Order: sequence, then C-alpha cells, then structure tokens
Amino acid sequence: MTRELNLRILPQEAYNEQSIKAYLLQNEGIKAQAIRVLKRSIDARQRTIYVNLTIRIYINEEPEELLYTPIEYHDVSGRPEVIVVGAGPGGLFAALRLIELGLRPIVIERGKDVHERKKDLARIRPEQQVNPESNYSFGEGGAGAYSDGKLYTRSKKRGNSERILNIFVQHGASPNILVDAHPHIGTDRLPRVIENMRNTILKCGGEVHFQTKMTGLLIKDDKIVGIEAVGRNDNHSTLTANRSTLTYYGPVILATGHSARDVYRWLSDNDIEIEAKGIAVGVRLEHPAALIDQIQYHSRQGRGNWLPAAEYSMVQQVEGRGVYSFCMCPGGFVVPAASGPEQIVVNGMSPSNRAGKWSNSGMVVEIRPEDVPLLLPQGGESCEALSMMHFQEEMEKQCWLQGNRKQTAPAQRMADFVNGRLSADLNPSSYAPGLLASPLHFWMPSFVSSRLREAFKIWGRQKHGFLTNEATVIGVETRTSSPVRIVRNAETLQHIRIAGLFPCGEGAGYAGGIVSAGVDGERCAEACAAYLGG
Repeated sequence: MTRELNLRILPQEAYNEQSIKAYLLQNEGIKAQAIRVLKRSIDARQRTIYVNLTIRIYINEEPEELLYTPIEYHDVSGRPEVIVVGAGPGGLFAALRLIELGLRPIVIERGKDVHERKKDLARIRPEQQVNPESNYSFGEGGAGAYSDGKLYTRSKKRGNSERILNIFVQHGASPNILVDAHPHIGTDRLPRVIENMRNTILKCGGEVHFQTKMTGLLIKDDKIVGIEAVGRNDNHSTLTANRSTLTYYGPVILATGHSARDVYRWLSDNDIEIEAKGIAVGVRLEHPAALIDQIQYHSRQGRGNWLPAAEYSMVQQVEGRGVYSFCMCPGGFVVPAASGPEQIVVNGMSPSNRAGKWSNSGMVVEIRPEDVPLLLPQGGESCEALSMMHFQEEMEKQCWLQGNRKQTAPAQRMADFVNGRLSADLNPSSYAPGLLASPLHFWMPSFVSSRLREAFKIWGRQKHGFLTNEATVIGVETRTSSPVRIVRNAETLQHIRIAGLFPCGEGAGYAGGIVSAGVDGERCAEACAAYLGG
C-alpha cells in the first residue's frame, strides 16, 4: 500500500529518512516501511524556517527500484542525418531526441570535449587571456557546463521540463534534481553527466565532432542542405593544426549559444532574417556566504547544521526598467566568462555542495532595443539587428580597458558604488584572475549604473545588512541571454524564410537557461522529424 502526503516540518526533521519516519509515527500515527521524497522546498519567509515536503509512504511494501523513467535509445546507423551545430544543452537534447525519433544526429562543436575544455579554463588565471574557441561559453556542455548547472525554469509553456530532468538523472545526475524546488547539479558533477550524454549519442550511431567550427550554411533554392566547417583532419589537439574544409549534408538545428557572434554576423551578411532582442546587463555582486545565510534565514547562526546555503531573488522597477538578480550562486565562485580577446565578462558558478565562502549573483538592468541609441557612442555597427550585440561588445571592451587589458576585473565595494566613491581597497574574492579597484559608478553607462544603485538602496532597506561594503560589485555581467533572435515560424520552428533551418535554444533567442534550452532542443528535433516526413 502507498500513500502520498504533504508535510511542513523543521529542517532537522526533513533531510533524514529516519527523522521523517519518526515524525510520521509520532504525528500521523503512520508506521512507514519506506518513504520517498517527491518534492522539497524551503519556506524562509518567517523567523522559523520550515521545509515543505511531498512524500510517498510505502506501508508493508518496498519502493520501486528506479527513481526515474528510463528512455530507450536505439541504433540509428544508416538513418537520415540531421546536422546539430552546438553541443550545449539545446544541441545535446536535440541530438538525443533525434535518436528517439529514428534520425541520426551529426553534432558539430567548435570547442573541445568537456575535460579538455576544463584545462583551458584553468589557464585563464595564470595566462590572463582566453582561448577564443575553448572557454566558459564554447565547448561541450555549452555555457551551463562550467558556469553553474542550475536547472530551474519559471516557464511552463515551453514544454516538459520534468522530462529534461529525468534524462539528466538517467545520465548520472543526482535524483535530488527531481525533488528540489530549485534543482542544481553542480559544476563539479555536470561534466560527467554531459560526457554520458555524448556516449549515448555515439553508442547509438550518431557522431560528435569537436574543434569543428561552422563557417557557413549551404543554401540551395531557399533551402538549407548542409553546412561548411573547418576542423581537424587528424588527431591534432588544436583547431589551427592541419585544418581542413569539411562539408556536412542535411537539415540543420542551429544551437550555437548566446556568444557565437560570428554566427550572427554571418547570418546578417547573408540576409537570413534576424532581429535585435532585449537583454539585461550589469554586474556580479559577491557577499560573504555567511552574511547571506544570516539575512535570508533571519538568524545570527546562519544556515546551521541542516539548511543549505541560502539563495535570494530580487526584482525592482526603477525608472521604467526592471532591475533583478540573475543566476544566484550560493557558496559559489565568480568566473571569467569572456569568449574572445579584449573582453571582460563575469558569471557565477557553484559546486554541488555549495560550500564556498562567498555567494554571488548577477545584478542586471533590462535593456530594450529602443534604448540602444542612448547607450552606444556615435558610429559603430550600423546593422540594426546587431545593435544589442554591439552594445554588449562595447561594455565588455570598456571593462577590459579598465582591467588593465587583462582578465583582472574592475571592482568596487558595494556601498562605495552606491555612494559614488572609489574603493581604497577591496574585499577578498572568489574571482581567480584578480580584482582591480575601479569607479564602476563613473564609467559604466549611467542608464545601467544609476538604476543598479537605486535598486541596491531599496533592497538594503528591505534586507538589513544586504547593502554593505563587505560586498563587492564586479564588472561586467552582459551574457544573460542572446542579443539576437533568429526569426522562426512559431508552428514549424523553421526559419521564416529558409526551409530546413531550425534556430534552437538560447543562442537563437528562444530559451533562457539549461532546462528551457533542452526543452527547445527537443521541440526542434521533433519539428525536424516532421520536416523530413517522419
């Protein structure tokens, strides 16, 4: 016999199966053989913290063995081929769904596999420069692999996000992501999961080509018939060694991510319809993790022995534009996320245990396409569709100049930023390449900095201790989403003019994170199967 029950219990009772069983026996009179937690969330709105649980109780029987529903992937050798450009979440989930539908994915990835990519990330600190083809944006796993691995999406209309989590668990992620309200795999564990997904693709007869960069789409009679690329023709370890021109034929799922600016420029130069899309830009805000725990859990003791590192979510309207927190990383790190020369971009990540000394979040201001004339200097890129991208580039270059033309990030104590003062010194930080004191309040666009400063004042009044010089503002956060939308038909998901092209995921402007990109990848795979008559 099984029964489902909702509980509202204290943290010390919620994270241990024996404690939950004891609670059930004492308060509900239920002697459970076993329990399974189905959903878990923390309610920290009041001084007494509670954990909300939905559990399944097993009385006189054992629980089912698997915590997820496995999906069968069959051999697709010899089946029609589909080119998937990009091995981020959009591309990987598209490839897996293509296999389910009996199609053979050919995955093309400009960067390196997830383990080789990690070595290039480690070089950023000592070398103070970024590999333009292997960085926090480019490489197997995409921008999410090494920049946090959070799996939370607010959107319910895009598709089945539970299915995406299920596939992650099938490939080695913790079953806790099926339970927690804000699921998180962790930067330390996600690479292995991604590698398992790649192995599924290969085992089923698909292909994955690393260090292979798409240089253009092949168009015939207003139809995509394949791609051209450059890549290795031997086992050399760099893209520049013995490069050859490669051609792959088939319809194309274009899942290149939000930082593939060369792709956007190629599309614009070849009259393939794209449009500017709203983004949000700002800074990374880093606090001591213990301070955020104290604020969020209303206790000088912070999280105590049972609660996880505290999260927060902020949103405020200031002068007609939204200001909000983005990609909050409790117990995490600030990382250098540039994807090319003359850029400083910061992002955040956190390992699965979230045990770091600092907690950080993007703090960003909404920018709309109509705002760009106020933000860009005279001249610059003339293409209207690329105007938001050009604004990103200008901010990132200015930040690089402020950082002494290295990956040293300009920074300022939070209260100094709000009060318009240069910081005489800076707090310790998780940002490995190092910080440099700089007046962000002065050189950042006032459209952005003035709204951030006002929002920080409001949040400082709402949360005592949040606005403090113990916190550090680090510039700049610009890659919250794609600055371009590749226009597609809402029903067929094909490009509005070119048949056989399926713009996909975050880089195409139709997703906003790992889960939503995965959902969109599956939808594009299904649309591609329909296009091929399957």
